[in-house]
Amino acid sequence: MRMRHFAYLGLMMLLALPMTAGRVLAEAPLKVVATTGMIADAARQIGGDAVKVQALMGPGVDPHGYRQTRSDIVAMTRADLVLWHGLYLEAQMQDFFHDLERKRPVVAVAEGLPKDLLRGHDDYADKYDPHVWMTPVLWKLVVAEVQEALTTARPESAEVFAANAATHLADLDRLIAYGTDVLSQVPENNRVLLTAHDAFGYFGRDFGFEVLGVQGISTQSEAGLNRIGELVDLLVSRDIKAVFVESSVSDRSMRALIEGAAAQGHEVSIGGELFSDAMGADGTYEGTYLGMLDHNMTSIARALGAVETPARGMDGKLSAGL
Repeated sequence: MRMRHFAYLGLMMLLALPMTAGRVLAEAPLKVVATTGMIADAARQIGGDAVKVQALMGPGVDPHGYRQTRSDIVAMTRADLVLWHGLYLEAQMQDFFHDLERKRPVVAVAEGLPKDLLRGHDDYADKYDPHVWMTPVLWKLVVAEVQEALTTARPESAEVFAANAATHLADLDRLIAYGTDVLSQVPENNRVLLTAHDAFGYFGRDFGFEVLGVQGISTQSEAGLNRIGELVDLLVSRDIKAVFVESSVSDRSMRALIEGAAAQGHEVSIGGELFSDAMGADGTYEGTYLGMLDHNMTSIARALGAVETPARGMDGKLSAGL
């Protein structure tokens, strides 16, 4: 009798295995690979515990010339969903993505943005400025695309994704209000943002700044001596006191500007290091999209003359030392 009871229990356990395995499989996080940290952050904010997200390009990595590594290829071919930016940002990887999308879900989350909202590309007549993450006004549209991609990949989590997206979009609205407030405090004559490359065009358009870059929209473009000379003359003639370096671009050209202005008797300082094509360190507030833009807005406002800008940013979360 005892042996029959154990045999019955054993049979029931075996019958339960497929159901248990199926339940574990259904609850396993969706494996998402994103090219940039900004896209990865949007996927994490929306997906929550329902996703496991890997970013290919970490802090300080320039996406304009990035090429996929062997480990990147392995990660993407094993992913449930691959998210890339589009708009010719990952130009070196574009053919790979088009090939991969025949085998698994691959979505270019910025490619479908309304073209009348985009800036033209200075090097290619049929391309657009890809730096849409520089303003949360446009980034909200990309967040919606990420939500749609996640929902399509895992429709049973649609309600969770929708709720998380609503929370994140509300945070982006707060960021827009904060940026509008602190940046409006910069005196009109000081609203010139000079950086290593032309990544801040959308930012300037939305917040009322003239934006100048030593290099063009892509960091792969060359900055000649003539360009350096023109910008030095502009710094002197317009009495511009501060320029900005970028976390993912060499500061060599900015140092040349400062030295050139000094040779003409005009002192220019570095107003701060801005996040342009990559976010801050993993695990920090600046390593999120919200923190990245909060840092940029706060740094620019303080360096260019806004007097009531909080040193630690919108919610007091920025690292000390701005």
